[in-house]
Amino acid sequence: MSAPSGESEFLYEVEIEVEAELTLAEASHPEDAAALPVTGWLFDPTDVERQEIGLRGLLEAVEVLENDSRSGDHGA
Repeated sequence: MSAPSGESEFLYEVEIEVEAELTLAEASHPEDAAALPVTGWLFDPTDVERQEIGLRGLLEAVEVLENDSRSGDHGA
């Protein structure tokens, strides 16, 4: 695999950052926190789930853009 350049380098970096954030969100185990009393929450489990959904959508968008940039400009 060759090193990314230009726009694809930017997309690659965004993808790495989003994957890291997604890993953190998944590691927080919001389902475990939801079983605790609200006073014991360090974070709102619903907010973590929303963040995870948003990150997954962003990751999919980056992957689509990466695939488009790899295929080249073949007209629109």
